[in-house]
Amino acid sequence: MAAQRRNLMQSHESWTDDLPLCQMCGVGTAPNCVYGPDGKGTQSHTNEDGHLGFRGEDGCFLYGVFNGYDGSRVANFASQCLTAELLLGQLNSSHTDNDVRRILTQAFDVVEKSYFETIGDALAEKADLSNYLLPHNENVSFHHSSQNQKFQERLKELEQEVSGGATAVVALILNNKLYIANVGSNRALLCKSSSDGQNQVLQIGRPHSTDNDEELQRLAALGVDSARVRQAGQIAGQSSTRRLGDYRVKFNYNEIDLLSAAKTRPVIAEPEIHGSQSLDSVTGFLLLMSEGLINALESAHGPEQANQEIVAMVAAELAQAASLEAAAQSVVDRVKRVHHDVYVSGRQRATYCSRHEDMTLLIRTLNYVLADGALTPTQGGRIYPVSVPYSNSQSTSKTSVTLSLVMPSQGTLTNGTNTASTLEEGTPTPGSQSPTATLQSTNTQTQSSSSSSGDGSLFRQRGSQAAQPDETGRVPPYVDFSQFYRLWGSDHSDGQSTQGGLGPQ
Repeated sequence: MAAQRRNLMQSHESWTDDLPLCQMCGVGTAPNCVYGPDGKGTQSHTNEDGHLGFRGEDGCFLYGVFNGYDGSRVANFASQCLTAELLLGQLNSSHTDNDVRRILTQAFDVVEKSYFETIGDALAEKADLSNYLLPHNENVSFHHSSQNQKFQERLKELEQEVSGGATAVVALILNNKLYIANVGSNRALLCKSSSDGQNQVLQIGRPHSTDNDEELQRLAALGVDSARVRQAGQIAGQSSTRRLGDYRVKFNYNEIDLLSAAKTRPVIAEPEIHGSQSLDSVTGFLLLMSEGLINALESAHGPEQANQEIVAMVAAELAQAASLEAAAQSVVDRVKRVHHDVYVSGRQRATYCSRHEDMTLLIRTLNYVLADGALTPTQGGRIYPVSVPYSNSQSTSKTSVTLSLVMPSQGTLTNGTNTASTLEEGTPTPGSQSPTATLQSTNTQTQSSSSSSGDGSLFRQRGSQAAQPDETGRVPPYVDFSQFYRLWGSDHSDGQSTQGGLGPQ
């Protein structure tokens, strides 16, 4: 039976082998990390996130980021099965918005049901073994005690096989329209240029979490005490109120104290779908982020400016990266460094940064061409001021951020079509110049900086190749202070040797 279940799950992998990968997206990842007192980090479990980025027929594109927990089985299964349910002829350019919404909803439903079918035999065996377990009694014979131990070991194996779940954020582009389907607490941001030349970054949808008022109202309508759910902050170990998989909260919710009064299944896999957002004449990028990436940045700097900071990081990397993969990975590495630096700093927010979960970032460009190095405005780049609105559910104030975003102009990439280069052959090749990313933040009530670090570290100029962290998670400094140390030492040595003075030894 176990072999049949494995073969069934593996069969899904072959469904999407022949689908072409999308070349207009890049993905960066980082595994989970737990810091010790010395600041060194260790990985507590294998990476449980998943992602997808495919180009289908008839101008259809599909992207997704999946945040797995208690194993990667559900995230891996969902990424394969969802692709098969959407890109193997189910969608075409004749479908209306309502058709697309219906097909997306049905696809998530099929993924959920198909996954539970693959673990159905294991769940049945688990229930059967539970009935045979004898209560602990010192007078039970050795034979029965040994049998009990075998049952316990097998139950543990079955629990590992069936446990776990995933949240998902999925982006579908069809007829040059964007649809976002979300289940859980991942995030989608769209940066686009408006007709007046101003770019806006929009957070599409809200997380399905225990502090989402709409989700709490949905649970209350089912008989759940929403006030207790908000206070607890978690349901069966997770903050999400919508998930894929996780048989415990789907089949045994009446045995969970917080959910015991529910009239029907309270934690669901039904996606919230936002669309259709026209991408005609849109220049910018789409970001899909796992909950781990969002939480790491918010833990380090607070939630107020997280959207602004991630957009600024992406814009800075896109302006100088040679590939989308490199840009996405550099952003994830930068978030990881910010999180680590706050922990070792001992500052107020250090207590929130003792660990982070797996992090995944998917960048999908829209009419954007990467340069081989940085392009300044005088080298043919075009400046787009990005206006980034942000509002916090706990605050009535709104923050607007303006970012000078340099778009290269060698050519235009229009959702898969490259047009001819607009640069003449005599145009100088960009050298080691770094792009200029200027971030200004204004608040309707007070003036504030969009970066909580206060030292501008997010926007330091960098070379085209990002420095790689060592085994401790540290990277070499961006600035060489050796000349400063020598000059300082010569002015303060009083005729003594400067060795052993200020500066790294």
